[in-house]
Amino acid sequence: MTGRPIIGVLALQGAVDLHRPHIEAAGAQFKAVKTPKDFEVVDAFILPGGESTTMLKLIERFSLWDSLAENFAAKPVWGICAGSILMAEKVLNPAQKSFALLPITVQRNAYGTQKQSHTAQIDGYDVSFIRAPVIQDVDPSVEVLARHNGDPVWVKKGQYMATTFHPELTLDFPSPMHKAFVEMI
Repeated sequence: MTGRPIIGVLALQGAVDLHRPHIEAAGAQFKAVKTPKDFEVVDAFILPGGESTTMLKLIERFSLWDSLAENFAAKPVWGICAGSILMAEKVLNPAQKSFALLPITVQRNAYGTQKQSHTAQIDGYDVSFIRAPVIQDVDPSVEVLARHNGDPVWVKKGQYMATTFHPELTLDFPSPMHKAFVEMI
């Protein structure tokens, strides 16, 4: 890698472009990625918030699973909300396929309906919990970087990071989470 790292935000569904100002303010380059050719040119990935089952269907429909898995094994990955579900080793409510990158268990939509969505301060920064998953179990090898109502909401292990909230919705650039991710690369 030379110069500023290129962060690929998986652009199949969900919040993609909102990451651009955060990534650029943190000193990296933004790239929306959709194809195996795109995956090869980035230094790291963000799996954005959105709807995890829809993302899984699109990953399968466009035969992206193997290429993504290969790239995720070699590069840093940050999963946000739905992205954290795709990274979890175990998914509940209902169970679903995942890349199993982090030894955590998540329960989908655990904060309730859209009406129970809310904002909170994490690391002194306003973030949004939108039908967010709850991390129910964390392997001792996983570092818990932040909690909300006693539950882990920001975790990291090696080259992998997950947040159950959306920092990209706050217009104070960069978020501490984007900054931390760029520093991991």
